[in-house]
Amino acid sequence: MRVDFTKMHGLGNDFIIFDAPAAPFTPSRELWQRLAARRTGIGFDQALMLEKPRQPGSAAFYRVFNADGTEVEQCGNGARCIAALLRRREALPDGPLTLETAAGLVRTRMAGENLFAVDLGVPNFAPDSLPFEAPREAQVYLLEVEGEELQIGAVSIGNPHAVLRVAGVATAAVGRLGPAIEHDRRFAHGVNVGFMEIIDRSRIRLRVHERGAGETLACGTGACAAVAVGRARGELDAEVQVSVRGGELRVNWAGPGKPIWLTGPAEVSFAGYFEV
Repeated sequence: MRVDFTKMHGLGNDFIIFDAPAAPFTPSRELWQRLAARRTGIGFDQALMLEKPRQPGSAAFYRVFNADGTEVEQCGNGARCIAALLRRREALPDGPLTLETAAGLVRTRMAGENLFAVDLGVPNFAPDSLPFEAPREAQVYLLEVEGEELQIGAVSIGNPHAVLRVAGVATAAVGRLGPAIEHDRRFAHGVNVGFMEIIDRSRIRLRVHERGAGETLACGTGACAAVAVGRARGELDAEVQVSVRGGELRVNWAGPGKPIWLTGPAEVSFAGYFEV
């Protein structure tokens, strides 16, 4: 069976996006691992499969598969790329567009030339929402990893995130601590790990080790998680520029009980197909 896809990226966080085949299609972890391989496959951080909407007024339901083959709940940069692709191929109007995921509804809108904004819902700091083993909700948790006691923030942006504040992202131990925290026993389903350097109240630098994908050039939900943690601690303003390895994202969060918005570019790389 031939499956056509579009390769897209948001600041280097790259995806293949494709419509769910009409024939029965049960992708294996091995298939995604083979296709995600950078040298012998297509190469991507996540595969995004579009299905028919399940609720009135939605444009599509999408599923998210990591490069290691695991299925996860949410993908912020992926949502922006899907919105851009649907507008491009279906000539949709420039108004708001609603998508559906396992994590709930996602609202998107155009925010400028080739810029798309996505509402990723209200950040949830309750440990059970990640899930994360902790006796109560707190702004700072102590986590013992590889003989070190680390201070982390924990928040769900539809998917789980741990955030560490670091003196500088250039020297942060992302390659060593990222995988160790991702698989820490206190995170029952694993966790994305952000390393945040605060420049001032409206600017941060960020590197993210993504669950099931490793370090990526950008992570939309990771940018939102970092800003949510920093803002909850009183360290950041309502609008923050987030510098990731692939470029610049903007995060807006008015505060507790309010949705968090992610804005950035979405680009088409190429189109192709794979056989299953």
